Amino acid sequence: MIVSRREQWLGRVLLVILMAVTVLPFVSLFVTALHPSGTYPAGLSWPATPHWSNFVEAFKAADMGRLLWSSVLIEVGVVPVSLLISTMAGFALGHLRPPGGRALFIGFLLGLTLPFEGIIIPLYYQMRDLGLLNTRWAIILPLIGLYMPFAVFWMRAHFITMPDDISEAARIDGANLWQLFWRIHVPLSMPALSSLAILLFLWSWNQFLLAVVLVSDPLQRTMAGALGAFQGQWGTDIPLLCAGSLLILTPTLVIFLVFQRRFVSALLQGSLKG
Repeated sequence: MIVSRREQWLGRVLLVILMAVTVLPFVSLFVTALHPSGTYPAGLSWPATPHWSNFVEAFKAADMGRLLWSSVLIEVGVVPVSLLISTMAGFALGHLRPPGGRALFIGFLLGLTLPFEGIIIPLYYQMRDLGLLNTRWAIILPLIGLYMPFAVFWMRAHFITMPDDISEAARIDGANLWQLFWRIHVPLSMPALSSLAILLFLWSWNQFLLAVVLVSDPLQRTMAGALGAFQGQWGTDIPLLCAGSLLILTPTLVIFLVFQRRFVSALLQGSLKG
């Protein structure tokens, strides 16, 4: 494919503009967090004396250690269970193709159109009737269900492209259905599983709405959900609030940077597989 020099420069300019728009809010947060506590910085002015202690103070004020542990417990409850259920369902719908599987898959597709905001009120009363309100289970169980339509859709898109010859060869060698799933298809699905795990981790870590509505104790929420309580307490201290926001964002940025290549390749693989 031949691309003219003008198109090359235009593409680079657009990429620079998009990168600037994306990076500028983080730069603004970082610069503001270095100003003296209690001040109101204007613009992107670099402070004469950077106050790196704001990050330590924000970590202690928000009790980030306990919030980090709470977020890890929620991740452990959501991600493995969602991966297991969606992998089994995707294998059934995409590879086994049972009777009525198409109608069931359409039901999962309709679940993709369900917004969190539209079900938050009935979900609140349901968690209250179950006695799970103000516990981490009030976040874990709804997230597993709400993530399931996309997770099943993702895994089905992978399994539907797997050649039937692989399964036939395994059955000839004496493998039953369970062995076919665990020993053949799951190892071959690691790229799709790892990318889905990254997505579920990022979405669960950044979950704000369910954590704020269903859990009143900030120490039982995700780190993003606890930002609401932190903002209420330190909302007038802009540098400290920015420092706390950056601390909450740091784990997701680290995860994305570490698994960036795997994540991008998996997304491209999913787009090619349709």
